[in-house]
Amino acid sequence: MAAAAAGVMAAAEAEEALGLFTGIGLSEAKARETLRNGALSAQLRRAVLQARSALGPALDKATGTLLYNAAARLRDPKHLGFLVDYIARREILTDQQLSAALEYVRSHPLEPLDTADFERACGVGVCVTPEQIEEAVEAVIGKHRAELLVERYRFNMGLLMGEARSRLPWADGKTIKNEVDLQVLHLLGPKTEADLEKKPKTAKARPAPAEKQKAAVVENGEVGLETRSLLEQLRGEALKFHKPGENYKTEGYVVTPNTMALLKHHLAITGGQVRTRFPPEPNGILHIGHAKAINFNFGYAKANGGVCFLRYDDTNPEKEEEKYFTAIREMVEWLGYQPYAVTHASDYFDQLYTWALELIRRGQAYVCHQKVEEIKGHNPPPSPWRDRPVEESLLLFEDMRKGKFGEGEATLRMKLVMEDGKMDPVAYRIKFTPHHRTGDKWCIYPTYDYTHCLCDSIEHITHSLCTKEFQARRSSYFWLCNALDVYCPVQWEYGRLNLLYTVVSKRKIIRLVETGAVRDWDDPRLFTLTALRRRGFPPEAVNNFCARVGVTVAQATMEPHLLEACAREVLNEQAPRAMAVLEPLKVTITNFPAPKALEVVVPNFPADESRGFHKVPFQPTVYIEETDFREEVDKGYKRLAPGQPVGLRHAGYVIAVQNIIKDASGRVIELEVTCTKSDVAEKPKAFIHWVSEPLVCEVRLYERLFLHKNPEDPLEVPGGFLSDLNPDSLRVVGSALVDVSVLSARPFDKFQFERLGYFSVDPDSEEGKMVFNRTVTLKEDPGKA
Repeated sequence: MAAAAAGVMAAAEAEEALGLFTGIGLSEAKARETLRNGALSAQLRRAVLQARSALGPALDKATGTLLYNAAARLRDPKHLGFLVDYIARREILTDQQLSAALEYVRSHPLEPLDTADFERACGVGVCVTPEQIEEAVEAVIGKHRAELLVERYRFNMGLLMGEARSRLPWADGKTIKNEVDLQVLHLLGPKTEADLEKKPKTAKARPAPAEKQKAAVVENGEVGLETRSLLEQLRGEALKFHKPGENYKTEGYVVTPNTMALLKHHLAITGGQVRTRFPPEPNGILHIGHAKAINFNFGYAKANGGVCFLRYDDTNPEKEEEKYFTAIREMVEWLGYQPYAVTHASDYFDQLYTWALELIRRGQAYVCHQKVEEIKGHNPPPSPWRDRPVEESLLLFEDMRKGKFGEGEATLRMKLVMEDGKMDPVAYRIKFTPHHRTGDKWCIYPTYDYTHCLCDSIEHITHSLCTKEFQARRSSYFWLCNALDVYCPVQWEYGRLNLLYTVVSKRKIIRLVETGAVRDWDDPRLFTLTALRRRGFPPEAVNNFCARVGVTVAQATMEPHLLEACAREVLNEQAPRAMAVLEPLKVTITNFPAPKALEVVVPNFPADESRGFHKVPFQPTVYIEETDFREEVDKGYKRLAPGQPVGLRHAGYVIAVQNIIKDASGRVIELEVTCTKSDVAEKPKAFIHWVSEPLVCEVRLYERLFLHKNPEDPLEVPGGFLSDLNPDSLRVVGSALVDVSVLSARPFDKFQFERLGYFSVDPDSEEGKMVFNRTVTLKEDPGKA
């Protein structure tokens, strides 16, 4: 019975609200749509009832439109009654005035509002006469008179409207439009047949080749295209983000009585400069997902004339190692960014501890003895120690600091519930592990939830940019700064970047290393940044890849071949050419044209010979790829065969087979050929690469480490990621032959081995034995797309 009665009551309220909403001019469909939005319908109902109490039950459509827009666009409902009063008194009459009013209350979050200042900002009481409108339009048309006479009615009349509106912001828009139409007609006369003809379409400029390279962007589950540079995108993001010092304009930002004073002090310190930070944990190596974070944090600051801190979140001494600190900074600088300052969370341990004491004194934190297992998950039991006296928590927290409790016996917890339902997150825990920077000074260490926002506050960060999974911590971020009454930055979230056919979790990479599946964190089959560098990916390619993924809020999961495409694009411009033979076949030229070796001049970049040359020897014995010779010619085969000569690249000679030498098993081990100068020989069907007096090198050829797109997905790989390893992910060519032009190359130098791919010198190289890693092939493998 009770449930039925409640249902009847709800239906009646809905019908009443529907009548209110249609009564202000909303269509029935729009009114029902509004009812489905609980917050909006409650706001609008309140606004309509307030207006009716002042104006009576019949509200005209113009008033109704203003009321609807006020309810829909106002972020802080505490100002709704204030705005409705002005609408009901007919002091806010236009949408322009309402927009100005909404902006004013958003920019002035503290009570009470300055009524006189508000009215000046919103044009209350301003009366614009027809004569003022006529004069303003006349001035604007006079300014553009020459262009109007040339372009006539093809001129953009919206420009005239906009300029007139900027001169008279509180004038009625329809009246301005009518005046513009009237004065244009007076100047140009009625439209002629020529005016009515369609404007011919202008041919769009064709994009440069670099602009044509577009990569898929996954946003909200759909594939899009992004071709703007990262800096262009991040300058665009500035339009969505708050300006420094205007934190309070961000939706969800909590304003306290001291907020405006804190922001004023913040601006005095920063001078209005954008400040971001990249805060990695120094307990692992950065991966491709971190590349997006680096580009976003450093790039946003750079795009907006600001600075970015590199701050190590070194609050877990058990897992931190010096090699990780070093590698993280190296990778940030490798990607082309210089930190404004390198800081550590541990720099602020004293201040963080002082604030923890203050949090307890304010009744916002307490010492708890629940075990870790008890407080895990989303519905843990409430702490029986939540309401213990402040003095007791202060004494116990001091005992924690002095080491009087064992690990896990006590924590300091904050009194709040997070968006994801997590209750009272831990602020401090006990760890009897010396810290790499502070030694054994501390046996209590702050958590991420406690440290992150307070370090941002200390460094006066303006935009705390982090990945989407931290959205559940945004309210706790604001809560903690406000609970301590310190400057509160704004947290903004963006989508993570994930890659298929790989794993990036620290725990799983450690398992790969421990089982011998990969050599270390920088194994070129991984997608850590150190691995990408070792494999030969240029930093520009990684940055371009991040730019093409785009600055998305949605998580993006990308194919590796899109990163490889970015590498090819950069390496094509950066990597000088050399020649190498991976599977050599000896070729003896029986009529070599000189008594001793010749020197062949080879361009470093054949498409642009102004970028220099190198020399390679050419003598009677050369080596070609085994696959560039066949005894029998198939249809479409154009390389060397009996009766089918080929040219030797850059040498200026064509060779023809005279004799085939085989071993006892019948395998071809040598060819005897004759040579003819290219300018007198018939043009061959193909030119092949070769080497002479080469260096013997090791070449490592890499393929994907995993067989399936999602090796961590139990549905795709039931046996776990270690069961999905590709047995052919690495092939080592121990005796490849490379021309002598690479002899002086150093680790990470890059080359294009003609017809084979892009290769990089590996740090394992030593005198007498160079090692090369294949970065990517020259063309994308169609099987990978």
